[in-house]
Amino acid sequence: MDLTELLMADAVLNGIAAASKKGALEELSAVASAHTGLDQRDLFSALVQRERLGSTALGRGVAVPHVHVPGLDRIYCAFARLTTPIDFEAPDKLPVDLVFLLLSPQHASGDHLKALARISRLVRETATMERLRTARGVDQLRAILLPQRAPHAA
Repeated sequence: MDLTELLMADAVLNGIAAASKKGALEELSAVASAHTGLDQRDLFSALVQRERLGSTALGRGVAVPHVHVPGLDRIYCAFARLTTPIDFEAPDKLPVDLVFLLLSPQHASGDHLKALARISRLVRETATMERLRTARGVDQLRAILLPQRAPHAA
């Protein structure tokens, strides 16, 4: 599963000014609601409930809040770079500045796990994380996360 299949270009956000985990989840819920047509409050509530089960922070400044959502017809992913790192209760205790939101249809467990694995592989790439942190705006973030596919030779 390729991130370019999940992440829409206009769901790559730069400079989200959230002061807390809930603030970040609220901002991402609003973006997801605009893209999916689902109720922002319902998305926010589902994400907060998921965080109560355990933090979705992976460590190294990255979090991947994720949840299964009734009424969703495909996997949806958004990315946000925060202006100021926030506490996300990460296992390494480091604050989070890069957040991938992952929403999946209720009965897409296999694809949900594949998407989580793809994001996990990406965030293990130290050079990619450094590029995301030093990108000079949303266009550079998009270029890193959504590289153009090479055209196939005829």
